[in-house]
Amino acid sequence: CPPLQRPEFADVVEAYPLGSKLYYDCDDGYKRRKGQYLGIQCKSIDGIADWFYTNFECVDKNILLSTAPTVELDFTQKPERKTQSPEKRENIPNFDWKVFCGTPKAFPHASIRKNKAYNVGQVLHFKCQSGYDKRLPTSGTSVCKKENGNVIWTPLDIRCTNDS
Repeated sequence: CPPLQRPEFADVVEAYPLGSKLYYDCDDGYKRRKGQYLGIQCKSIDGIADWFYTNFECVDKNILLSTAPTVELDFTQKPERKTQSPEKRENIPNFDWKVFCGTPKAFPHASIRKNKAYNVGQVLHFKCQSGYDKRLPTSGTSVCKKENGNVIWTPLDIRCTNDS
């Protein structure tokens, strides 16, 4: 999708359609533990779209490069699934949590690799920042879609003000 002009005083809440894949990158100074996969995928789990996580860990590079004897520690981590009901998810009206995943969870020393561009099907919701109120018109959702052979964002019409 082409770049989307973001409204002033609003933050984006991303929603990813089923099948979306995202990847984590280890922060500077850290490296993926050997044999672990840093990808996640949006899947339908019990009728609700949710991220499917694999076990992975970003560890300090200095520890990995150490020549000192090592002791094997048990850091076995079960895939964490905190399926939220739609009411407890991001406060986004008219949003179908059965076909979209929200923001992925955070892992220590890792961050989501940001795509340089959004794909067709991506949904962006805009919420006014703290201290700012939404004013009419309030369509705070934009969808990347293909229309008449062109890839476009649906119109976004939101204003955030602090009239106080």
